[in-house]
Amino acid sequence: MGKTKGRYRYLFSNMALFTVSSFISKMLVFFLVPFYTTVLSEAEYGVADVMATTLLIAVPVLTVNAGEAALRFALGGSDPDEILRIGLTRVIRACAVIAAICLAAFFADRFGLFSGVAGGAPLGTYALMFLALFVSDAFYEYMLLYCQGIDRVKVMITGSVSCTALTIASNMVFLLVVRLGLYGYLFSQMTAFSLSALLMFFLVKGRERLSRPGLAPGKEEYKKLDAEMGEYGSSMMLYAVSSWINNAIDRYYILFMLGSAVNGLYGVAYRIPAILTTFQRIFAQAFQMSAVREYRKEDGAEFFSGLYRMYNAAMVLCCAAILLVLKPIALLLFRKGFYDAWRLVPPLLIAVIFGALEGFLGSICLAFKDGKSIGRATCAGAVVNIVLNFVLIRHLGAFGAALSTLFSYFTMFILAWKMVERHIQLNVGRARDFAAYVLLGAESFVLLSSFGADYLLNAAIVILLAVLYGKEITEVYKKCRKRFGRKIA
Repeated sequence: MGKTKGRYRYLFSNMALFTVSSFISKMLVFFLVPFYTTVLSEAEYGVADVMATTLLIAVPVLTVNAGEAALRFALGGSDPDEILRIGLTRVIRACAVIAAICLAAFFADRFGLFSGVAGGAPLGTYALMFLALFVSDAFYEYMLLYCQGIDRVKVMITGSVSCTALTIASNMVFLLVVRLGLYGYLFSQMTAFSLSALLMFFLVKGRERLSRPGLAPGKEEYKKLDAEMGEYGSSMMLYAVSSWINNAIDRYYILFMLGSAVNGLYGVAYRIPAILTTFQRIFAQAFQMSAVREYRKEDGAEFFSGLYRMYNAAMVLCCAAILLVLKPIALLLFRKGFYDAWRLVPPLLIAVIFGALEGFLGSICLAFKDGKSIGRATCAGAVVNIVLNFVLIRHLGAFGAALSTLFSYFTMFILAWKMVERHIQLNVGRARDFAAYVLLGAESFVLLSSFGADYLLNAAIVILLAVLYGKEITEVYKKCRKRFGRKIA
């Protein structure tokens, strides 16, 4: 009993800490959406969204998943100083590669090789902006995962919250005072990433770690760790690429088939599912640390099964609640021509659930250092996404892209379940969960059909889902009551 309490205490204490960094930070940025949709045009927002989306694949691929390798090997007890040296070396190499590519694009644009492409957009200038974004983001993302891996979660939180504060402050300067538009938006990102990464590096005494004797790259132990981290990062490459395709390929389809303005609407639509994604990331960060500690224990399956049931229930109920108040949220957040983006939200919201569950199952696989299996599941989802985007966007426009994302994440979820069964058997109520997913689909249909009594019908669905997951709600309530006593009662 004490062991179980210790497990949950470790998980929930980390979740509480990650809530500070993830939830507060994401919510503050989330509430900037009305500001962005006021000062930026649909096309400008679309360009910024494509840059951010490209970073999602460029950073892990060019650094060979250096951050993920640092997280896993630091949690596994490897020397944190050597991990920092190896990881930063990979990040610097990646920056050199992207610099060569972006500078080549800049000079090609200067010599007129891109004339007539992308409606005359300044692609060379965009290339330089992307280079600066990549360098700042790559160091920031690596330091976040490194701090998490060496169990310096408070430093990680400080960096994350600082990044948010700097983003907000620099946005006010570059967008309101100097009025630089798209460039101001990008400058604020660079400023926030760079300064936050330096802050974390300073707080973990990175300079001292790198200058300590015995860290020569020629040492046998160093070479062995470097090779193992490289192998682990490479094994996750298929997962990283496929995850990016599922997260991003729809943006490129929309950009080239429907234009940057529609892509701007689609990018804004993602801001509401980001509410649910924020909760998912808080749990995923904490669970990944717990999974490495628990995966080899005899009662690990029981622990993981209980967490899965509560996690799934929380994701479903949160999704249903957001769908219930979707229109008022969109009215509050979206300005000018962005309001119609709410129609794209329902399938994207449900997709977050399957993405979250696939991530849960993937963390178990990664705890066993099995990145290839979860990579294959994610790859299958990416193939589904590529094919369906091409077909559905032609007939349904941006809504077709949202549906493609939903179907691809569902595919990944099903296959990830099969992969996890090779390592561990989870005991969960799959029939009940399937019924819940059908109810979410019904809630989305009612919302998009705009029935006269749509709010009442959807409220009834939310209540039915709460009854369906009554056991999990009660279990969470009891755990909270034990922890906080009469404050909850």
